[in-house]
Amino acid sequence: MAEENTQAEDTFISHLIELRSRIVKAAAVVLVVFLCLMPFAAHIFDVLAAPMIHALPAGSKMIATGVITPFLIPIKVTMLVAVLISLPWVLYQLWAFVAPGLYAHEKRLIAPLVISSSLLFVAGVAFCYFFVFGVVFPFINNFAPKSVSVAPDIDSYVDFVLTMFVAFGVTFEVPVIVIVLVRMGLVPLAKLKQIRPYVIVGAFIIAAVVTPPDVMSQLMLAVPLVLLYEVGLLVAPIFERATRAPEAEPGSSVPTE
Repeated sequence: MAEENTQAEDTFISHLIELRSRIVKAAAVVLVVFLCLMPFAAHIFDVLAAPMIHALPAGSKMIATGVITPFLIPIKVTMLVAVLISLPWVLYQLWAFVAPGLYAHEKRLIAPLVISSSLLFVAGVAFCYFFVFGVVFPFINNFAPKSVSVAPDIDSYVDFVLTMFVAFGVTFEVPVIVIVLVRMGLVPLAKLKQIRPYVIVGAFIIAAVVTPPDVMSQLMLAVPLVLLYEVGLLVAPIFERATRAPEAEPGSSVPTE
């Protein structure tokens, strides 16, 4: 019994060491990309602020109320861009960490999942930046009273933008999530179809929580979420075969401890 406990403890420690190694590798790449982008921090923020600037009245600008805010906010935005650029590598490190516990046929999914997850997250961010912001910001600013000078604070603006980017990026991951649930046999495809009404209600609840309190932006998040869930249900049957006794498939292996 003591020997088994010692082996379990050694295994746990080895997993922690492996996790630390993966985190360090991911963080190192993010840091390198961030340092390369640092000289362009101000320009990167200008690009991020462009949808709001275009929606403001002619000649209007955003404001910075903090003493060091004009310095910190572009740095924060640059770090976000660095993470986004490094996302394929970060996701690869995540999947590489869990790979030893997967079957052989599941390991073959790592590269497609990393690529598709990265592309879909970037697609969600791009959809939010080019389409959602282009509709929502003019829609909101047109409701401002004539007696009010609209000049958003850059700190509040960046927090709002980051929230929206994460919300739409995660939303666009829904097809991958559905496929993984089916492929791993965690949730049957029939069950996912059965809970479709709950997913629709949940989509609108999530949209109401993470988006501004206007119908336009809520619809722009909820509708894609529902549609992407349906896309996942359409594609998932292709991968459903792996949920049927994968250990019986030729060439499969037992997960390692």
